[in-house]
Amino acid sequence: MIAKTLVSNEIIPLRTSDSGNEALSIMNEFGVRHLPIVNNKQLLGLISEDDILNFDVEEAVGSYRLSTFRPYVKESDHVYEVIKVLSKQKLTLMPVINADEEYIGLISQEDLIHYFARIGSFTESGSIVVLELNRRDYSLVEIARIVESEGAVILSSFVTSNLDSMRIDVTLKINRPDLGNIIATFERFEYTIKATFSEEQYNNTIKERYDMLMSYLNI
Repeated sequence: MIAKTLVSNEIIPLRTSDSGNEALSIMNEFGVRHLPIVNNKQLLGLISEDDILNFDVEEAVGSYRLSTFRPYVKESDHVYEVIKVLSKQKLTLMPVINADEEYIGLISQEDLIHYFARIGSFTESGSIVVLELNRRDYSLVEIARIVESEGAVILSSFVTSNLDSMRIDVTLKINRPDLGNIIATFERFEYTIKATFSEEQYNNTIKERYDMLMSYLNI
């Protein structure tokens, strides 16, 4: 997935003649803290909410000194590059330019959340198990074999690592509401189960709370 496929034009970029108040109004409407400034398809920079509040909000944004000058990604960049720059610069949206360095739109944090919700099988029925293991012991092939030996399938997976540690977390979304047999098999192969989240556990918790409420109301 490249940046171009996630580009949105729902949020109209600012012009240098727009005031700080106008920028704040747009930010409030769309729930963002940054906006691109564009003149004639040229990306001039990215203005933040703090930039505006540090100056006269009645003045045109073209007169402001920007704390974040000109961050962007190219339309051909992978979505992981978008996430990297957003995270590094703590931005709420990312301007996108084409091969001619013309502004073509932006990608917001919300766009990225919807993207990962689609590709990560978050909306599909199933359960989650988190394994903790050493980096050198990680083998997705072996993990998949264990899951499939119980007649289940891994819908999605991702690895969380810490540069200061040799341990990693492997989060698996599995197409089973009950993880009992799968967890037992992982433990038999000496995997550490860090956490589990199953639909069955969730439904049981809701039923218990409902029964407690009914019992309380009947007192």
